Amino acid sequence: MDKQTTPLSGRSVDEITQGRRLRRMRKADWSRRLVQENRLTVDDLIWPIFIIDGENRREAIPAMPGVFRLSVDIAVKEAERAAKLGIPALATFPNVDMALRDQSGSEILNPANLINRATQAIKAAVPEIGVITDVALDPFTSHGHDGILRECIIVNDETVAQVAAAAVLQAAAGSDIIAPSDMMDGRIGAIREALDANGFQHVAIMSYATKFASAFYGPYREAIGTQGLLKGDKKTYYIDHANSDEAVREAEQDVLEGADMLMVKPGLPYLDIIRRLKDEFSLPTFAYQVSGEYAMIRAAAANGWLDGEKAMLESLIAFKRAGCDGILTYFAPEVAEMLKG
Repeated sequence: MDKQTTPLSGRSVDEITQGRRLRRMRKADWSRRLVQENRLTVDDLIWPIFIIDGENRREAIPAMPGVFRLSVDIAVKEAERAAKLGIPALATFPNVDMALRDQSGSEILNPANLINRATQAIKAAVPEIGVITDVALDPFTSHGHDGILRECIIVNDETVAQVAAAAVLQAAAGSDIIAPSDMMDGRIGAIREALDANGFQHVAIMSYATKFASAFYGPYREAIGTQGLLKGDKKTYYIDHANSDEAVREAEQDVLEGADMLMVKPGLPYLDIIRRLKDEFSLPTFAYQVSGEYAMIRAAAANGWLDGEKAMLESLIAFKRAGCDGILTYFAPEVAEMLKG
């Protein structure tokens, strides 16, 4: 019990606060747990994984310590591990052989391409886990952009037609959620129409509704093999990181076109956007804790500058506090192990 003293103002603390002492419920572990407003559970986690060709391959990604490129057979084993940990879903991203990449990203239209083979294998072995696939063209193009390049311009409508066709192929391979990240105008509506026309009304769409032109994507581009390919930048189709009203308009358009879920990417620098979208649309809302965010925490922890485990958990709780229903994070299996333990 604090000794009652009189501050310099002449009034006691109880007089100043009118008896409202907000530390009362913070005094013990049990009381802090009793009033905790947000909790992180394994049900909040989506695990992004990188896929490569070959067999029994696990390649380290230097910029993302603890993250690997996985051949399909190894990805299946990791999907089995994820399911045992209770992780609801995986998000898969391919590192496509350079010989298969071209100006239009035509390999995305191959029903037996790397990403579709991974989906088929995972769903065959672990049918209870969700598979989320991205239909952006950047892993398939020789220039690293998310769309078809014509005379140095990313052409919107031709890209949308190709993305919609690819979405149908991904659904046919067993994808549960199509998550287009290319930020082309009209892509959500075109994908919804294509899926429905081909009997895939049950396949959901998680829109990368607000994908910002960010400096935090570097390690990801290394992971999918586009970092050295990209000429120029993606500012003609990603959102300016200074704009929030524009982000809301983008999300609103995707909702009108049929998005089932919204995603904000990157995550931590855009908690205000998460909150705005959740308040505005009351739709399931997700954040992608991107490669740069992951790498910063890992690097700082490796240098002893912060407690990596605590920083990881704090960052994930921040997403829940901002309104997220789930988080795409490379920390997913580590967090799931901790929660299970």
